[in-house]
Amino acid sequence: MKRSTERILTSHVGSLPRSDDTCVMLIAKQKGEWKDLQTLDKRVTDDVKAVVRKQLDAGVDVVSDGEAGKIGYATYIYERATGFEGDSPRVVPKDLQMYPRYMKKIAEAGETSRIVRPVCVGPIQLKSLDPVKQDIANLKAALAVSPAVEGFLNAASPGVVAVFLPNRHYRSYEAYLEALADTLRQEYEAITQAGLVLQIDCPDLAMGRHFRYSDASDAEFVRIAEQNIEALNHALARVPAEQVRIHLCWGNYEGPHICDIPVERILPTVFKAKVQGISVEASNPRHAHEWRAFKEARIPDDKVLLPGVIDSVSNFVEHPELVAERIGRFADIVGRERVIASTDCGFGTFPGMGKVDPDIVYAKLRTMAEGAALASRRLWG
Repeated sequence: MKRSTERILTSHVGSLPRSDDTCVMLIAKQKGEWKDLQTLDKRVTDDVKAVVRKQLDAGVDVVSDGEAGKIGYATYIYERATGFEGDSPRVVPKDLQMYPRYMKKIAEAGETSRIVRPVCVGPIQLKSLDPVKQDIANLKAALAVSPAVEGFLNAASPGVVAVFLPNRHYRSYEAYLEALADTLRQEYEAITQAGLVLQIDCPDLAMGRHFRYSDASDAEFVRIAEQNIEALNHALARVPAEQVRIHLCWGNYEGPHICDIPVERILPTVFKAKVQGISVEASNPRHAHEWRAFKEARIPDDKVLLPGVIDSVSNFVEHPELVAERIGRFADIVGRERVIASTDCGFGTFPGMGKVDPDIVYAKLRTMAEGAALASRRLWG
């Protein structure tokens, strides 16, 4: 991961709005109704070039492919590995269960994902590295014509796949995690060997608490999170920590979030991950105050923080002054060279899904860049 000694760099969590055509094709492909994969591949390649250009125009320094070709940030793995079939019942976050009228309202408004979430019913093995090689090629081709400070690609953590895709094959949760880690490690290594930064999406470390493990105690959940980190570190054994960042969040949806586990309960576990960067929600109304937890924590000297300085489920465009203020809080904690301004979460977690209007997404990214410039002038003089 590149770090700046002259100004605050900007990035985001990964997913960005896909084109309408791509959304239609991806959803039809999931249903088995889209067979023209060559046309889809061409559409995704064009989308990646466009989305990289839009990021740079908005002032983003460390850019991604927008996850243009993925059906979902965690569920995409079922298309790339054996062992998954069918669909599974939806698990409703505990906070939404507490407000059934609101839960019904957002479901009727199409704000809940209808993406298939298969079940693990057999041994998991990677089918081919071709899909991740295509992701790499698409991003590199886009960077060749629109150079950025750095490029990154997302991949799911073993733990978040286990959260979304239930296990009905392996004898234990630990065995399931191990199989996932052995499969995902090949994707991790391909991305980093290509010279790109790897972002591993780890909502399992936070969202998992009120999603899959809502009946557990905080202590029990932390033990599960520890297992997830062990599996992740196993998958990263041959990957340089300096090329890896993780993202943790409490769920990219507008809801009460009153069941979210406090960040201070999970930070000691998160710090054990073999990564350099830590991306975390830090601007939405439920977690904006938690910068104080980082102030009180023992943050390892090798960690770089990527705090969310703009919300990812609100169409409010934050003022650059507020963005600069949020950046300054974290710079005061770990130093200006160890902060990269980012977003709370992604803006296109699943095709056609996203609370924020696509045009407003880039307005929010521009205001993040403006706020980072303000913070840089104050921090460097």
